[in-house]
Amino acid sequence: MPRHYGSLLGLLTLLVATTILHAADWPRFRGPSAAGLAQNESVPLEWDDEKNVLWKTDMPGPGASSPVVFGDRIYVTCWSGYGLSEDEPGDIANLKRHLVCVDRKDGSIVWDKSLPANTEHESTFSGFVALHGYASSTPAVDKSGIYVYYGTTGAAAYDFDGTHRWTVNLGDKTHMFGTANSPVVYQDLVILNAGVEGNAVVALNKKSGEEVWRHEGIKSSWNTPVVVKANGRDELVYNEKNAVRALDPATGNELWHSKGIDDYICPSVIPMGDMVIATGARKNTTVAIKTGGEGDVTETNLVWEIEKGSNVSSPTYHDGYLYWASESKGVAYCADAKTGELIYQERIEPRPGRIYASPVLAGGNLYYVSRENGTYVIPAKPEFEILAINKFEKDDSVCNASPAIVDNRIYFRSNQALYCIGK
Repeated sequence: MPRHYGSLLGLLTLLVATTILHAADWPRFRGPSAAGLAQNESVPLEWDDEKNVLWKTDMPGPGASSPVVFGDRIYVTCWSGYGLSEDEPGDIANLKRHLVCVDRKDGSIVWDKSLPANTEHESTFSGFVALHGYASSTPAVDKSGIYVYYGTTGAAAYDFDGTHRWTVNLGDKTHMFGTANSPVVYQDLVILNAGVEGNAVVALNKKSGEEVWRHEGIKSSWNTPVVVKANGRDELVYNEKNAVRALDPATGNELWHSKGIDDYICPSVIPMGDMVIATGARKNTTVAIKTGGEGDVTETNLVWEIEKGSNVSSPTYHDGYLYWASESKGVAYCADAKTGELIYQERIEPRPGRIYASPVLAGGNLYYVSRENGTYVIPAKPEFEILAINKFEKDDSVCNASPAIVDNRIYFRSNQALYCIGK
């Protein structure tokens, strides 16, 4: 074979391998779709302490952040040193955040890099903070490295060997709810909703941490923005009190805004075709908004609004239907994504208690992770049914994180451990 044909074949093989690897990644909060959609058809319906658990790895501390997957590595955050017990939280001066790198094959910890907290500005471990703790922001990863957000301690970047690249403070304000927003990687930027700490959405240069732009005036927003494509341009969309807003992710300039929900907002919007779906607030409201446009698009782009929704977890969708669960009512919902018509609202039995994790869809089924009563598997179709309830007996710690699903394996984390679940 001529040498240039061999080189071309090698290049094509590399490109195919890279494409397959990229397709199998789960590099950010709620995966590549930003809506918890996994491209897998053979995911286990059932598991317990032994059944379908391929490996289990104890973590250096608890955390509510979700695992992310990039290549043959898993990245997850946790905390240690303080707040391991609400009755005796200890000395806040000892609080640390950890970024842990885990080998996908066997669950071994490749490296664990800790960062001391800026404890002068941390909230104490009580109330709502005690429900999710100090590691609720999911990492974001691309070929340039791993990016994390630790609230008042700041945003930080790491290389793949665990080298700490930079830390940037984005504000020192705290709130009784704590911090949960996750980074968004866009081109050469890492974008963070620092609405709690700095009253702004901020874009940093991935390589240096230098601030590139800042959009101020964020109101009561605890959600992670998403990047959508509309009319040939990219839009960074997030949800805040009274408005759903889109920015130019390259400059931070506002593109459009629409009527939102009159309360604080925790769930992230999800992209769906030429719309975004936004939900949230204590009164539970969901709106559908067509993307694109300029300025106030409430009259032209607000497609529908219903008085049903979730205060904490974000929704997902499948075959024209939206699905979500109430964080506290123990009710699962299904709605027509085009019209907002409610198809079902069904009581989950036995009661799940609180659900803070957002649902993940794989193999035509929805995986709802409750904090204390296991994972409920419900078919993604407009008829309600419970297919399985999966619970560990030897691990009774709280589960706040949404799973990552890659190559028909579920990467599931509790406050105690990280699990690989597969057939």
